[in-house]
Amino acid sequence: MNKKEKKQIRRKLLMENKAYQTMALLTRYMDRYYLDALIGFIPGWGDAIALFSVIPFVYFSVCFIKSIPLTLAILNNALRDFLLGLIPFFVGDIIDIFHRANIQNLELIQGYIDGDEAVIRKVNRKAWQSAIILVLLLLFIALMIWALIRLGSYLISFISSVF
Repeated sequence: MNKKEKKQIRRKLLMENKAYQTMALLTRYMDRYYLDALIGFIPGWGDAIALFSVIPFVYFSVCFIKSIPLTLAILNNALRDFLLGLIPFFVGDIIDIFHRANIQNLELIQGYIDGDEAVIRKVNRKAWQSAIILVLLLLFIALMIWALIRLGSYLISFISSVF
């Protein structure tokens, strides 16, 4: 069996997987039938509820494809969709109609399985974006912890000097 045949067998096995079928079903309902945008109309919670549709994509990319860059790219799309959906006055819900994060995630997975070079470059670019954002977020959290500690020590010294 040559390399091309092995790749086709692996592709077929991945596409017949229950998780892949779930992703295809979610993509159909959430993006093609605009359920993502409709759920977004639930005040305060709609976009958070729709964010749960990314779980099968993350599970598939981690457990079956075993690719950290692909997982980061999927999370990048999902979080971007979530943040766009938070734009007030139903603007975010209208953007949800056009953004279609689940379709993008399924295309990323499909292209990654097929070995499409353009998709792999896109995955790597999005993975780097996600990694940079994650590092900046961790630095921000560390800065906030440092600021809270400094504020706490200042308050303790102020209170002890008063009494």
